[in-house]
Formats: sequence, C-alpha cells, structure tokens
Amino acid sequence: MSFLLPKLTCKREVDQAIKSVAEKVLVLRFGRDNDAVCLQLDDILAKTAHDLSKMAVIYLVDVNDVPVYTQYFDISYIPSTVFFFNGQHMKVDYGSPDHTKFVGSFKTKQDFIDLIEVIYRGAMRGKLIVRSPIDPNNIPKYDLLYQGI
Repeated sequence: MSFLLPKLTCKREVDQAIKSVAEKVLVLRFGRDNDAVCLQLDDILAKTAHDLSKMAVIYLVDVNDVPVYTQYFDISYIPSTVFFFNGQHMKVDYGSPDHTKFVGSFKTKQDFIDLIEVIYRGAMRGKLIVRSPIDPNNIPKYDLLYQGI
C-alpha cells in the first residue's frame, strides 16, 4: 500500500514539507518500503488518508534516503512516525520515555484517527505536547537504545 502515499526522497523535500504544510498535522512515516511492519502501517495510513485529509497530510520517508533526519530523530526502530504542525514538532505522551515519535504500527485505523484528532485539536490550542488517546495495551513496547553515551 506504500505506493498510494506520497514519498519524500531527500532532505530538501522533507524540509519543504515541514515548512509548507500549514494548519494541518504533518505525518512523516520513517521506515522502509519492503519491511513487513512498515507495510502494515502504510496500509493503515493509506486507508485513513482520505478521511483525515482536512486535518492531516501523510508522507512516507525511507530511512536510507534521509540519514540526517533518521539521526536527528534517533530512529533506531522502524517504522517510526513523527508529527508536525505548522513547522513545529508535536510531541505525544504515549506513557513511554520517548515522546518524540510513535514506534511500530498502529493496531487499528481508529487508533491512528484518534491520535491525529488529539494532535490537531491540541495544536490548534497552541499545545506542543498532547496525551495519547490510544489504549496503552495497543502501544508497542520497546527498550530505548542509548548509543555513544
């Protein structure tokens, strides 16, 4: 399903998307097109893209194409999904130590839709961090890797 969503293939395109998407949540899925979990997430993103078109814009980013952002967001697990609003990085409290990105795939389409709605409403009120509406049992668990410390 990754062929249904637009791809950003270089740092310049990612920069442009972050700067130009206004009054909508920018969703950047960092991963690889041939990874099974990424394909599962892409399927959910593609199926919800039309329903969320008034609130969100979704792009796929290959971690190998933009190593600058892969390193900047410390993407060590794929897929990782990062959110922006009006050029501002939106953080989400998932009940885990990392609020900068969602790691893994969403369990259901409704989980993703609920998350986008909460981010959108919070961002419209000027918030930079929002609490995740997703059931904690549906959030993938992982251990943070601290490299070079």
